[in-house]
Amino acid sequence: MRLILNIIWLVFGGLWLALGYFVAGVLCCILIITIPFGIAAFRIGLYALWPFGKTVVDKPTSGVGSLIGNVIWLVLCGIWLAIGHVVSAIAMAITIIGIPLALANLKMIPISLMPLGKEIVDVRSTQGSQPGYSA
Repeated sequence: MRLILNIIWLVFGGLWLALGYFVAGVLCCILIITIPFGIAAFRIGLYALWPFGKTVVDKPTSGVGSLIGNVIWLVLCGIWLAIGHVVSAIAMAITIIGIPLALANLKMIPISLMPLGKEIVDVRSTQGSQPGYSA
């Protein structure tokens, strides 16, 4: 099911969203001081290409630097990328088939606004580490 949703996602919006992240990443890498933001944009761009089966978790080692970086990111790129997700979610929610895709778009808004201090991992790798989960 994830494969089918990822293919539909890629065709109907994921490619354009990932392109937006890659453009933001290139712009951030041109300015030397914002290279960490560019790396984060490329990382999220890959997540935007193939989001189903992956999830976002907090990095336990992130600190005040991530918070300051997220505020700068929010002003430079985060708002525009979040607007792209909202517009794409509205367009996808028009059809019944697009509703799971619209929900995935809305799920990606927090990481598009504050990407530093987050990590993108496979869903399977987080299932065993959740409290109360037993296999």
